[in-house]
Amino acid sequence: MATDGQYPEYWEADVVLRDGGTGHLRPISPSDADAVQAFHVRQSQNSIYLRFFTYKAKLSAKELKRFTEVDHRDRVAFVITRGADIIGIGRYDRLDDPLEAEVAFNVSDHHQGRGVGSILLEHLAAAARENGIRRFSAEVLPENRKMITVFAEAGYEVERHFDDGVVMLSFDIDPTRKSQAVMESREHRAEARSMAELLTPSSVAVIGASREWGTVGYALLEHLIDGGFTGRVYAVNPEAFELHGMISHASLAEVPEPVDLAVVAVPHDQVDAVVDECARAGVRGLLVATAGYADDGDEGLARQRALVHKARAHGMRVVGPASLGLVNTDPAVRLNASMAPELPRRGALSLFSQSAGLGVLLYASAHRRGLGVSSVISAGNRADVSGNDAMQFWEDDPTTRAVGLYFESIGNPRKFSRIARRLARTKPVIVAKSDVTGLQLPPGHAVRTTQAPPGALDSMLRQSGVMRVETTEQLMDIAQIVASQPLPLGTGVAVFSNSSALGKVVADGVVSQGMTVARLETGLQLDTGRSVALRALAEAVEDALRAESVHAAIITTLPARGLTADAAAACLQACAERAGKPVVASFTGILDARLQLDGLVSAPASGARAGEATGGTLAAPLEGGAATPDGEGAAGPAERETAAAVLPLQRGLPCFPSPGAALAALGAVVRYAQWRARDHGEFLDPDGVDVDGAARVLGQVRARVADIELTRLTPEECSALMGAYGIRLLPSARFSSVDEAVEQAGRLGWPVALKTMDEHLRHRLDLGGVRLNIDDAESLRRNITRMEKVLAPFGRFGMEVQSMAPSGQACSIRAIEDPLMGPVISFGLAGDSVNLLDDWAHAVPPLSTGDVTDLVRAPRASRKLFGYQGLPPVDVAAVEDLVARVALLKDNHPEIARLDFTPVLVASSGLTVLSAAIDVGNPQRRTDSARRAMRD
Repeated sequence: MATDGQYPEYWEADVVLRDGGTGHLRPISPSDADAVQAFHVRQSQNSIYLRFFTYKAKLSAKELKRFTEVDHRDRVAFVITRGADIIGIGRYDRLDDPLEAEVAFNVSDHHQGRGVGSILLEHLAAAARENGIRRFSAEVLPENRKMITVFAEAGYEVERHFDDGVVMLSFDIDPTRKSQAVMESREHRAEARSMAELLTPSSVAVIGASREWGTVGYALLEHLIDGGFTGRVYAVNPEAFELHGMISHASLAEVPEPVDLAVVAVPHDQVDAVVDECARAGVRGLLVATAGYADDGDEGLARQRALVHKARAHGMRVVGPASLGLVNTDPAVRLNASMAPELPRRGALSLFSQSAGLGVLLYASAHRRGLGVSSVISAGNRADVSGNDAMQFWEDDPTTRAVGLYFESIGNPRKFSRIARRLARTKPVIVAKSDVTGLQLPPGHAVRTTQAPPGALDSMLRQSGVMRVETTEQLMDIAQIVASQPLPLGTGVAVFSNSSALGKVVADGVVSQGMTVARLETGLQLDTGRSVALRALAEAVEDALRAESVHAAIITTLPARGLTADAAAACLQACAERAGKPVVASFTGILDARLQLDGLVSAPASGARAGEATGGTLAAPLEGGAATPDGEGAAGPAERETAAAVLPLQRGLPCFPSPGAALAALGAVVRYAQWRARDHGEFLDPDGVDVDGAARVLGQVRARVADIELTRLTPEECSALMGAYGIRLLPSARFSSVDEAVEQAGRLGWPVALKTMDEHLRHRLDLGGVRLNIDDAESLRRNITRMEKVLAPFGRFGMEVQSMAPSGQACSIRAIEDPLMGPVISFGLAGDSVNLLDDWAHAVPPLSTGDVTDLVRAPRASRKLFGYQGLPPVDVAAVEDLVARVALLKDNHPEIARLDFTPVLVASSGLTVLSAAIDVGNPQRRTDSARRAMRD
């Protein structure tokens, strides 16, 4: 919460506007008086009238003082700037009702239609909620339709009435599902547009272009030209007159037309001047190949932040620094602004990487396997453009069928989860990350690290529907299937081999990957001559694929005389296309290193049918669409609906050097297809939730929080907070004497339980920390004495009595506020399964009903909830309801630093929360909130 009069620097944010440009949003300050006056006098008479209900040629000194001097609590104002100019102003003033404020906007005539007003509204609403305001009102002239539209389209429930010639608007500003969806939709369109500007420029200037072979500037200019870029290319170098057969310009100011993309390849001590030059020239985006920023210690990190801040302030996105480049293989663009020596083959796979080294690995692996690409983005140090931005673009990109990303660090996991979940429902998303991603940072990456439990980040990825791998090779293993084959509609796999031993091993591998062996044929006769062998192979595979129980096929063979791998691959690809089901192969035991047996094998040449490129014989003509000039074929029946707007499947059979790699990749694709086809549930809020009531409790507790310390809620505060979310804590009472214990037990009602207050022993019946079903006062006195003796070796602890709960299965629910991931919810069955075996499941709110279901069933010990070793099943629906309430509580209140419900006893009907420990601290600013802001 902002302190009265103190400038809240953390409210500052760089924002992406509707057309893909950027701006800087910040609280207003008294030093803005001249800029506000300049903004005002540039406005048209009509705009001034609509804002002030009268015409003012200039603002008075008194008005400027009122507008620019605010307390950042009862009176808040934001400006959005482009360079030194203000392009929008928004403000609120608290009314007599402390829960309501009047809001107003003024957007520059020259920047109308760029979404400035909606962004100001989002940030004002977030600041107002932080300051305890719950409702906005506004007075708008009827003819000011643009401003009325801003409120109407924000997703809030707007009440309006007409009074004395003015439209009176009012609405609650607490985020709703609808308002959140509106914000995310606007964010998606804006960020996708900004990426489109980078990947589809009409003109590119290489600043730092060189005639010296081997330099970065030389390579970037050469690759742009040789790649056949369809736009205009300009070389900028003050020391050269001619470069690559074109006139070189001494500066960007000499370029005869506006430049969309500036490729910067100058030493880092010259980049700052180049950015200034690009800002003056109106450049839309920067690709910075120069290193020496965050990869160069604290000073380099400071330079990097200054670079990004300056670029964004002038409306430019930044790829890099230390970027390998951008690639777009669309024939209408043919952009190779990268260090790749040639424009890659066109395809449907889009790739994102961070450091240049990993970008090289991805590119080389795709090239080696014959995988064409749609676009490639190397973010380098990822100072601005990130994987989240890339996914926003690829979601709508008709040339992208599948997405592969290699993450060394994740700057905004909550936003990634939200975008990836949406993208993965229409296009496969493959993410490569190491086990230490998020735990430690590689050089050049300036983001937060995670303190979440081990496995939480992986759980978030699974929750998002992405296929997580560890290496680039594993990423490409999966990519070559989803780029060339339709998705399987089930788990049934047909296994073919000409070796019984090999076929059995592969069949076992199918089961270990969670799939089922729908057919096993190990008697393929392939030593019968080329034509006969191909015909027999096609007949066997096609017969299997016709079965409804078969959803995919894997063929693994030993070498056969007279039958080449290319011919077999072409035959199998034809079978896959006719059936509309995925087929993969592994040709093992071949020693000739000249044969390509890894990747898309026997992809037809331009205009050729499968098999003709290598002379292979097909059992029957190809069906399902002829090859295009780019060697692409039509999607199979299973993909026609979802692939209607994207590039067709890439031709060629996915081949692997080993059956194990083929099975691992196919298993990942099958699991993804199952995730995509399932019902993901809805985002529903539980009944009986009082968010404002919980906020009041937490507000009182926060008054006791000192700096970074945590404050534990009292039992009474715990009960009040939980009660606001419809969660009941079983009553208990501490005591300091035996007589007081008897008195408290009588108040609670017999029978009672006796517990030690030690957090490690209070749930351990086996160690004497708990005694149950105490029926009367005398029994309670004896049990207190016995517990004191039993626990004496461990120390002396306080005790409490508690009402008895129905017996049931003990569970644990925990939640934390993580610096990187935000809220993280963990669920497990209490006892040794979580304490010794770490059998926890994790999820990141918000949680859909499907997410809650998955979370409760994810621990290995969760079988005990559904009946185990003769015990009856428990009330799983009650568990899911409790998890949903805890997730909403944690999502709404970041000041809750830690929450621990242990144990929760789940009976055959209902459950009981026996113990709750809740710690509160100063709330962290989440990286994904109800306001649009670019990552710091």
